[in-house]
Amino acid sequence: MPKKKRLPAGRVALILFLCQMISALEVPLDLVQPPTITQQSPKDYIIDPRENIVIQCEAKGKPPPSFSWTRNGTHFDIDKDPLVTMKPGSGTLTINIMSEGKAETYEGVYQCTARNERGAAISNNIVVRPSRSPLWTKEKLEPITLRNGQSLVLPCRPPLGLPPPIIFWMDNSFQRLPQSERVSQGLNGDLYFSNVLPEDTREDYICYARFNHTQTIQQKQPISVKVISAKPNRERPPTFLTPEGNTSNKEELRGNVLSLECIAEGLPTPVIYWIKEDGTLPTNRTFYRNFKKTLQIIQVSEADSGNYQCIAKNALGAIHHTISVTVKAAPYWILAPQNLVLSPGEDGSLICRANGNPKPRISWLSNGVPIEIAPDDPSRKIDGDTIIFSNVQERSSAVYQCNASNEYGYLLANAFVNVLAEPPRILTSANTLYQVIANRPALLDCAFFGSPLPTIEWFKGAKGSALRDDIYVLHENGTLEIPVAQKDSTGTYTCVARNKLGMAKNEVHLEIKDPTRIIKQPEYAVVQRGSTVSFECKVKHDHTLTLTITWLKDNGELPSDGRFTVDKDHLEVADVRDSDGGAYTCVANTTLDMVSASAVLSVVDVPNPPFDLELTDQLDKSVQLSWTPGDDNNRPITKFIIEYEDAMHEAGLWHHQTEVSGMQTTAQLKLSPYVNYSFRVMAVNSLGRSLPSEPSEQYLTKAAEPDTNPTAVEGLGSEPDNLVITWKPLNGFESNGPGLQYKVSWRQKDGDDEWASVVVANVSKYIVSGTPTFVPYLVKVQALNDVGFAPEPAVVMGHSGEDLPMVAPGNVRVNVVNSTLAEVHWDPVPLKSIRGHLQGYRIYYWKAQEGSLKRNRRHIEKKILTFQGSKTHGMLPGLEPFSHYALNVRVVNGKGEGPASPDRVFNTPEGVPSAPSSLKIINPTLDSLTLEWDPPSRPNGILTEYTLKYQPINSTHELGPLVDLKIPANKTRWTLKNLNFSTRYKFYFYAQTAAGSGSQITEEAVTTVDEGKLAMASRQVDIATQGWFIGLMCAVALLILILLIVCFIRRNKGGKYPVKEKEDAHADPEIQPMKEDDGTFGEYSDAEDHKPLKKGSRTPSDRTVKKEDSDDSLVDYGEGVNGQFNEDGSFIGQYSGKKEKEPAEGNESSEAPSPVNAMNSFV
Repeated sequence: MPKKKRLPAGRVALILFLCQMISALEVPLDLVQPPTITQQSPKDYIIDPRENIVIQCEAKGKPPPSFSWTRNGTHFDIDKDPLVTMKPGSGTLTINIMSEGKAETYEGVYQCTARNERGAAISNNIVVRPSRSPLWTKEKLEPITLRNGQSLVLPCRPPLGLPPPIIFWMDNSFQRLPQSERVSQGLNGDLYFSNVLPEDTREDYICYARFNHTQTIQQKQPISVKVISAKPNRERPPTFLTPEGNTSNKEELRGNVLSLECIAEGLPTPVIYWIKEDGTLPTNRTFYRNFKKTLQIIQVSEADSGNYQCIAKNALGAIHHTISVTVKAAPYWILAPQNLVLSPGEDGSLICRANGNPKPRISWLSNGVPIEIAPDDPSRKIDGDTIIFSNVQERSSAVYQCNASNEYGYLLANAFVNVLAEPPRILTSANTLYQVIANRPALLDCAFFGSPLPTIEWFKGAKGSALRDDIYVLHENGTLEIPVAQKDSTGTYTCVARNKLGMAKNEVHLEIKDPTRIIKQPEYAVVQRGSTVSFECKVKHDHTLTLTITWLKDNGELPSDGRFTVDKDHLEVADVRDSDGGAYTCVANTTLDMVSASAVLSVVDVPNPPFDLELTDQLDKSVQLSWTPGDDNNRPITKFIIEYEDAMHEAGLWHHQTEVSGMQTTAQLKLSPYVNYSFRVMAVNSLGRSLPSEPSEQYLTKAAEPDTNPTAVEGLGSEPDNLVITWKPLNGFESNGPGLQYKVSWRQKDGDDEWASVVVANVSKYIVSGTPTFVPYLVKVQALNDVGFAPEPAVVMGHSGEDLPMVAPGNVRVNVVNSTLAEVHWDPVPLKSIRGHLQGYRIYYWKAQEGSLKRNRRHIEKKILTFQGSKTHGMLPGLEPFSHYALNVRVVNGKGEGPASPDRVFNTPEGVPSAPSSLKIINPTLDSLTLEWDPPSRPNGILTEYTLKYQPINSTHELGPLVDLKIPANKTRWTLKNLNFSTRYKFYFYAQTAAGSGSQITEEAVTTVDEGKLAMASRQVDIATQGWFIGLMCAVALLILILLIVCFIRRNKGGKYPVKEKEDAHADPEIQPMKEDDGTFGEYSDAEDHKPLKKGSRTPSDRTVKKEDSDDSLVDYGEGVNGQFNEDGSFIGQYSGKKEKEPAEGNESSEAPSPVNAMNSFV
């Protein structure tokens, strides 16, 4: 048989599994075998006396075993007791005590024996006892009275029950009594008080005992305790209430829970500490209970024996108690005996090894009889804990029992020796299919039986050789292990079992599957509360396997909440809450493997509000505020904002007090007098600020004199004989105390008068009457309250009321600059005559007819310009040329205007006229056109003449020679003759004064068509119907089109053509007149849209063009309603009338040439 291959440490779990398989090998039930106990009741069997008693005993064997019982060491004849029945084919007893009988009658030690022709197996000794929940004994409990600070122990002493009851203390309302370091329940159920307080007084201290087996609760009589509320006893060092003395002993059994207890009394309440002498307390098995008064060590072993010390300490001292712990052990198995199957003539052994403290005694039984008195068997030999068998025969078959016992318990194990001669048989089902994930171990079973023990060989394929241990591992139980299965491991494997009596074989099949892999894992997510988060888990798996994807939260099921949505490989959580934070795991399962990946969800939000606000160190002008921060919701708190409310003066209104670092939980706050403070705190993190905390308690500071005086103090008169003193009053927070008032003081600045004063309240203005007009005053306003005055206030200068100025500006001069602008100068008014604050000077001016200034002034619209400050000159812009003007000047103070200066008149010179009001062309004929116009709406002088310029426009939009005509100023109609028929003309028309030419107006018109020539052209049209002419025209058109395309391309590349040069060389005919002797003619060009008729200048239906009026505006001059001036009075802005350009004499249109336009011109 191949040697067993040694496995690495990582395969320990696999070996344990195989060992379990080996120990579980059983004789097939169709073969003769001794009995084996398969099920039995526990050794210590506590029954419910209200139910039937069922004592279990099940066994197997061939032939099927028979059962018998002993009770208390003697045979129990069940046939003689009508209440006892045995289940058919079983040894289980049922005792019917519900109909009659008592459970106590059947209390005792029971043992079951299962027997057939091959031997007898026995059960454990089963101790049957009914559970008990007795009542408390009647007793009279006297009330307990003691002084404040004394120690107290309230005894419980519950009745002995089976099993022992669970003890707890409650009151009459079935509410558990609160426990603490000062008050706690001991392991024995007593209630210990380290020291009593007046609140411990009550009449219903009740000890309850709960018996879980019978589900009943018993209660003790209530105990009354009264604590006298006198001055507490003097403080004292600790002493132990339990255990007593300095040392004690404790014994515990291996595997149990070791519980050590120390309860001390003292004032103040002692604190308990635990140490182990010469050792340390086991880290993972040590727990503290009952406010550290109880030390527990679970799964205790012999190594936990030793001295344990509890220390009780308070401010007055410390005491200690040493508990010596000894750990004993009931017997426990080292190697329990196993069933032994041998063939005739073979050798074998049964081994029974156990340990305990004290060391257990080993004894053997054969078929339930001590081996010393059992029938002799020459094939066996006893050697302590081992029975050795040699050259066994069929009569050697028997069941042996090993008993290991000491004073703390016993172990009993059955193991049979079965002598058989059987050829091999394979127990694993034929053609079993094994499916294994690639790169994992494959285990192919070959469970077998035979006697003698068969040898096992494995083969792969139909003609393969035996598999060896260089690649494979052959286990003793017949299993073939492929440590790392690959795709080429797929196939049919044959297991062959042989012994001297025969051979058996079995085929199994192995398939290797692709592993399941998570190719996209869920990712760590940080989301804000209330938002939605999604996790993705993409999985690749073997397509022949069924995949299921499960999502877990913190290794448990997802909450049953509609906010969680699972869709294929996605998990979505909507409306995220704080409780949703945690680890989310995607688990991908097939029938063969499982993979998982996790991601953490951190739910963040603004912090929760702070709480538990407390005010300490309360002084007159400061207080310390402390608080407990709320949850930071996974974002560190960076700062705290503290606000205050003044419930006395501004209830409900919160003000910012200060800010402190997010590491602080206290702040020293500066306070103002006479404020009823409440404080609240807000926490801030990177996501924002929390809601405010609940307000703190209120704190009223003491009153004090005001710290500050009113601000914004002014002294201004509202009338010529008064002084109005105003100020911004203090708010309630600034008053510092009750009875807030103001002391208002004033005196003339330049006089020797004493300060006059008055005290007022609840106002912010005081009027001093009977003052001289516009005299400087010194004023001050001081705050005071019932405690005292504020510091001396600052002095502010003011003036009594103003009156209208008494004198007009003198020596007014006017200097006409041009036809639209004049400069005005005047002498300043003496300051004393102004009787107020000088605001500036105001010029009134208007257009007037000569000789009628005074008569028509009432109906004349005047314009006003104001010049601030002490200016003595200014500019009048926007005047109309060739006009008669008058003006006067007035001084202005805070009260109003003074008297006007005498009117000054001046005339503006002529200017250029506006464009003619209209121009229309009527009565067109073959060779003439008649022009009618209206004079300019603003001639701005005496018109001297009109100028008319015109030029023809051909079909390609080129302009012909420009003709210039002068027309007398008294004309409004003019006829042009000797014009070309059917020709378009463009006209430019403007008026002139001595100052120059005005703006022009333009118009276009066409002469009529010659009907005779039109008829001749129609007679010749038949040539156009000839084929040769049509072909010729098409060829010419194609050639021209190609040339134009080439020109267009070259022009787009930046080439300059003569047309452009001509356009650049010519300008407005007014600026560059046409040279009549050079014989050149310009091409018509319109700068606006490159069309022969500009859209905006097309003649309306009545063929009348009107020029829009463009009056000069005063918005950019002077100030007030009429305009604004610079510091020197100069005019701000520039006036320029928008004039239409005169015809260009250039040679080309500014429109870029294109093939389409070219064709239009050609046609």
